[in-house]
Amino acid sequence: RFPPQFSGLLGTVYRRGNLSFTRDGSALLSPVGNRISLFDLKNNKCETFPLATRLNIACVGLSPDGSLAILIDEEGAALLVSLIGKRVIHHFYFHKPVHSVSFSPDGKKFVITKDNVALMYHAPGKKREFNAFVLDKTYYGPYDETTCIDWTDDSKCFAVGSKDMSTWVFGAERWANLIYYSLGGHKDIIVACFFEENSLDLYTISQDAALCVWQCDTELDGLKPMPPKDTAGEENAEKNDEEFLEEPKGEEIHGKANPNERETRNKVKYSRVAKYFFNKEGDFNNLTSAAYHKKTHLLVTGFASGIFHLHELPDFNLIHSLSISDQRIASISINCTGDWIAFGCSGLGQLLVWEWQSESYVLKQQGHFNSMVSLAYSPDGQYIVTGGEDGKVKVWNTSSSFCFVTFTEHSSGVTAVTFTSNGYVILSASLDGTVRAFDLHRYRNFRTFTSPRPSQFSCLAVDSSGEIVSAGSQDSFEIFIWSMQSGRLLDVLSGHEGPISSLAFNPMKCILASASWDKTVKLWDMLDSWRTKETLILNSDVLVVAFRPDGKELAVAALNGQITFWDHENAVQTGSIEGRHDLQMGRKELDKITAKQAAKAKSFTTLCYSADGQSILAGGLSKFVCIYNVKEQILMKKFEISCNFSLDAMEEYLDRRKMTEFGSMALIDEGAGGEDGVAIPLPGVKRGDMSYRHFKPEIRVTCLRFSPTGRSWAATTTEGLLIYSLDSGLIFDPFELDVDITPSNIHKTLHQKEYTMAIIMALKLNEKKLIQEVIEAVPSDEVDVVCSSLPDLYVEKVLEFLASAFEISCHLEFYLIWAHKLLMLHGQKLKTRSVKLLPMIQFLQKSIQRHFEDVSKLCEWNIYNIKYALAISQQRGMKR
Repeated sequence: RFPPQFSGLLGTVYRRGNLSFTRDGSALLSPVGNRISLFDLKNNKCETFPLATRLNIACVGLSPDGSLAILIDEEGAALLVSLIGKRVIHHFYFHKPVHSVSFSPDGKKFVITKDNVALMYHAPGKKREFNAFVLDKTYYGPYDETTCIDWTDDSKCFAVGSKDMSTWVFGAERWANLIYYSLGGHKDIIVACFFEENSLDLYTISQDAALCVWQCDTELDGLKPMPPKDTAGEENAEKNDEEFLEEPKGEEIHGKANPNERETRNKVKYSRVAKYFFNKEGDFNNLTSAAYHKKTHLLVTGFASGIFHLHELPDFNLIHSLSISDQRIASISINCTGDWIAFGCSGLGQLLVWEWQSESYVLKQQGHFNSMVSLAYSPDGQYIVTGGEDGKVKVWNTSSSFCFVTFTEHSSGVTAVTFTSNGYVILSASLDGTVRAFDLHRYRNFRTFTSPRPSQFSCLAVDSSGEIVSAGSQDSFEIFIWSMQSGRLLDVLSGHEGPISSLAFNPMKCILASASWDKTVKLWDMLDSWRTKETLILNSDVLVVAFRPDGKELAVAALNGQITFWDHENAVQTGSIEGRHDLQMGRKELDKITAKQAAKAKSFTTLCYSADGQSILAGGLSKFVCIYNVKEQILMKKFEISCNFSLDAMEEYLDRRKMTEFGSMALIDEGAGGEDGVAIPLPGVKRGDMSYRHFKPEIRVTCLRFSPTGRSWAATTTEGLLIYSLDSGLIFDPFELDVDITPSNIHKTLHQKEYTMAIIMALKLNEKKLIQEVIEAVPSDEVDVVCSSLPDLYVEKVLEFLASAFEISCHLEFYLIWAHKLLMLHGQKLKTRSVKLLPMIQFLQKSIQRHFEDVSKLCEWNIYNIKYALAISQQRGMKR
């Protein structure tokens, strides 16, 4: 009834763009593809905003009060975003790629740099809500592209660095003694420029790891306002640039690199007082990013080799020199107090927050730096495990969105991952010829399963007891069965005549279903000498199989785009869905055929039943995930998992602007240097050639899984791990509603102390706040009586409410009493409907388990504190 909404992006923590700390310095904004994630470092939580740009985000600007952000994508399309409401306020298009954006410290203006100009706009504020982006001034000066911006503390001036090795200081207002000033002295691209605190003194840093210190002969107070006069002639000079077509043209300021003596008379002058070099030892060069904290005079610089330096300015004293990886540091940010430094490495998708005084990590997260291939939920829905083509197995916490353990034992791509039924063991299959078992108590690889002959494993399944592990081979067409207890190979099942594409165990019986490219699905009885119980014959190569949670139905997806449903006990097909047209494949840049024709050859590569078994999720080489009703065999909803046009196969039609008489512009690899520059992919290559300088991955869904709690589902895609969850906040959904059931009648019944009746009435109205008010009004000594008098139908409803209340409420003991009494009094009757109620019970278990872990950590912390206090008091007693 209520479709799930996008609720989070896991598996990817940073892609490209600049990192920004929030105003209080306790949270960090990180661009992830075309979305933005907020890492709350104090509460250890991550949240992805429910908004997206059309292409990958290139730069982010944060307002000084922390309420607004400007997100600008690769082509210059900007979103003005409210960080409080997490909504888009305004759209704007700058027509060209933007290199940097920065708000003035007073929040009244912001500057963006594109091409060789700097554009200053009026910032949206309390008096300018409806004209969000109004151009104030256009500053010309540099000959090449502009790279960086910094403002003086009083917002009177700003500096702009350029690729032409010059730095320009411009007045935000028309000052009589400072309109513009050009600074040279470097031999490479300017990476960063910083003003000293409350001063016009400037530091400039270039890519060849050189730092210039510039001293100004004038203080900020010495800037004189321009006397009022008619400057129409000066403003209208040289208006021959037709590229910038912003509606209100604004004032133009044209800087000259070599002004004559008359123009510099009585003007601000800069002199270079020092020049320092970072690479004295010659170990590293190519400085890539820098950040400066004005109050503490702390300069942090990052290099292409993964090394970073901390220096104290203006004396250039080295404090630290450390390496975080061997990859280029793409972005650095320092928080307002100067304690925490954030580093982003786009090559590895790595995000670090380092506390430099204690030399410890506040945050250390890294996604899969290749595509994620597989995922699995833990039985209680609290964790998600993902496997990637980089050979890593990562475990993520669904409530905090952080990865807390990474297993790197595999030497090749991971093809499948799964949890055992107890939730403490993770199994992963890989192309390196091993299946590995990882222990979540000790975080170690405690068992490795191998085949007699080296074999690449393409799929994996474990039975409901967690004792039998099976994996299918791509090359030998065999299925290998191992014992989890001993690690021994029990049997090799042969019979398929093509690569094994998918394996699934029946949740209720020890029956294994295996799908193969030989157009068959075989059912193997594990308790009867592993004999083939049944063979289901299909019309096309079988790609994936999935059992319904109650084990009574089998869903099969084939290469012809059909999903068929089988009663596997009697080997009878019960239904089918023609899903080929629902995939709606996009057109790739180099495709010679239309998207409609390409979709005819596409099929679903991943299937997953919902927790109640009534719906099925299907996805494949497309930006859509389809959800079907199994009984009616109709499409209920299509989810568009991405709107990011930086990925391939997103466009439905050919973009005529990218076509020339010689073919598509995409054929030309822009950074190809002296070669002919034409990049033609090999036939059949799906992922694109990673050796291209301009790499554009194809959008696809590799794995779908429904949460056991029934509240959310997850998809591993080219963008990352996307979570969709039910958001039933403001939805009126009554249950068996009568005319008499109103909030006032419920309050009246509650006032008369008829608690059971009041709870039933509140559940019928189904208003969450009202249910909470009624349940919390029941005295704790009467919970037993109320629970025993509740009808069976409403017991489930109360338990479902308790599961969601545990997530947010602080009345932990009170709700635990309720849960305990309901389960003790109605446990037997609930057990008879266990299959239907399983998602709700697991949701309750997940909520209680999370609180249990939090409280147990707190208790342990308190025990150690008490022991420490006792030891200190004993020492003092001994001294006396």
